[in-house]
Amino acid sequence: MSDIIENNSEELEENENYITLTDDNGNEVSFEILDTVEYKERLFAVLLPFDEEDDGIVILEIIEGDDEEFDDFVAVEDDALLEEVYTEFKKNYKGEYEFE
Repeated sequence: MSDIIENNSEELEENENYITLTDDNGNEVSFEILDTVEYKERLFAVLLPFDEEDDGIVILEIIEGDDEEFDDFVAVEDDALLEEVYTEFKKNYKGEYEFE
């Protein structure tokens, strides 16, 4: 997935738990929003792809847009940071999700 994914705000307004994002190549990808995690003064979205072949989650950093209505979702390149955010997510949802 590319580095920056734009939010399709119309989809978000219809249902707060689901979002469709568009990557740099124009491909639309739909996700269920599992949670947002605030970590080290940054905000991350923990997303579950609708694609049944993909059984993992996606963690993207949420960057507030110029007008507070639109946010960008940015891929996190730092593996250590991804693990830290995922660990924080697991702490928040221990017992609600089955983690491998």
